[in-house]
Amino acid sequence: MNPKTLIFLLTEDWFFASHFLTRALAAKAAGWRVILVAYSGAATPTIREAGIEVIPVAFIRRRTNPFAELLFTLQLAKLYRRLRPDMVHHIALKPILVGGIAARLAGVPAIVNAPTGLGFVFSSEKLLAKLLKPLVSLLLRVTLSPKNARVIFENPDDQAELERLGMIRPGAAVLIRGAGVDIKTFHPAPEPPLPVRVILIARMIREKGVADFVEAARVLRDQRIAAEFVLVGAPDPGNPNTVSEAELRAWEAAGLVTWLGPRKDIAQRLRGAHIACQPSSYREGLPKSALEAMASGKPLVATDIPGCREAVVDGETGILVPPRNPAALAAALRRLIEDPALRARMGAAGRLRVEQYFADAIICRQTLLVYDALVAGA
Repeated sequence: MNPKTLIFLLTEDWFFASHFLTRALAAKAAGWRVILVAYSGAATPTIREAGIEVIPVAFIRRRTNPFAELLFTLQLAKLYRRLRPDMVHHIALKPILVGGIAARLAGVPAIVNAPTGLGFVFSSEKLLAKLLKPLVSLLLRVTLSPKNARVIFENPDDQAELERLGMIRPGAAVLIRGAGVDIKTFHPAPEPPLPVRVILIARMIREKGVADFVEAARVLRDQRIAAEFVLVGAPDPGNPNTVSEAELRAWEAAGLVTWLGPRKDIAQRLRGAHIACQPSSYREGLPKSALEAMASGKPLVATDIPGCREAVVDGETGILVPPRNPAALAAALRRLIEDPALRARMGAAGRLRVEQYFADAIICRQTLLVYDALVAGA
C-alpha cells in the first residue's frame, strides 16, 4: 500500500526549515510521504538531508502582477494533478490564495490552511496594503475554508478576526499555538556576567520593531543605564520594509547596538543574554524567536499585539508594551535591567509556559490529529 502524500506549500524554503520541518518529520515518521513545494534557496540541502522531498517553484513573495500569479496558479494546479496528494498544507496568506485555487482545480481531497499571522495586508497603513486588502479578503472567502479544509491559527486574535469577517466556515478553525520549540536545545542556563545584555532576534524589517529597539537603546543610554543591545538577523531584500545593511552599520557605529547578522547558534546567543525583546508592530502569528527565548529562561519584553500577547503573560512571563512606542519599551527594559530577581522569576515562568503549551512534541501531536481527522473525513 502506497503511503499517503502530504504537500507543504510555502513561498520560501528557509521558513519551512525554521518553522515546519519538525512537523514534516513527525508526519513522515507517521507514514506520510512529505513533499515541500517552495522557492529553493540555501535551506533546501538541509531539508533534503532530513529526508523531505523538495520541488522548487518560482514563488516570488513581492510579485503582484495578477496575470503572472494566475499563470503560477495554473502551473501549481498541474503539479498537484501530477502528484495527486491526499492533503496539502498551505502556509501564509499568498500560498493559501494561489494554493487554494490550485487545489480546487486539481481536486485535492483535503486542505490545511495556516495563516501564520495576518501580516502586511491586514496590519499596514500603507497605500499598497489598503489597495490589496479588498482583493485579498475576497479571495480568502473563496480559498480559506472550503468544505474539505481546516484552518490552523497560531493565536485566538487572528481566529476571531477572520471569523468576524465571515471568512471561516463553522467548525473549520483549529488553534495550534505556534511552530513549537525544541526544549532540549533551548534550555535555561545561569545568567552570564554583567553588563545586562538585551537581544532582539528577527528578520531585520521595520515591522519587527528594529528601529524602536534601537531608539529604546538610545533612550536608556541617555539615562546612563548600563546595558548592551544586540540585534541578530539578516535584512530581507524580499520585503519592501527591510532595514538596510547601511542603517544597521550606522547604528552600530553610533554605539547603540551590536549587529551580529544571521546566526545559526541562536540557543547560544540566548544563553549569553539576560533579556529578550520582541517589539513587533504588525500581526504576528506567534513569533518563534519569542518562544525560544522563553524556553531559554529569558524574560521577554514584547508588544501588546496578536501573537506576541499569546506568548507573554504580562507581568508573569514578561512585560507587554504598546507597539511603536520606544519610550514605553525603554521603561520596561529598564525595569528588568535593574531587577535581577524579576528577571529570574519571569524567566522561570516563561520556561514553564513553553513546556506546558509550546513544546515541539505538543505542536506535532496536535497537527497530526488535524491531518488524521481530515483524511478520515475525506
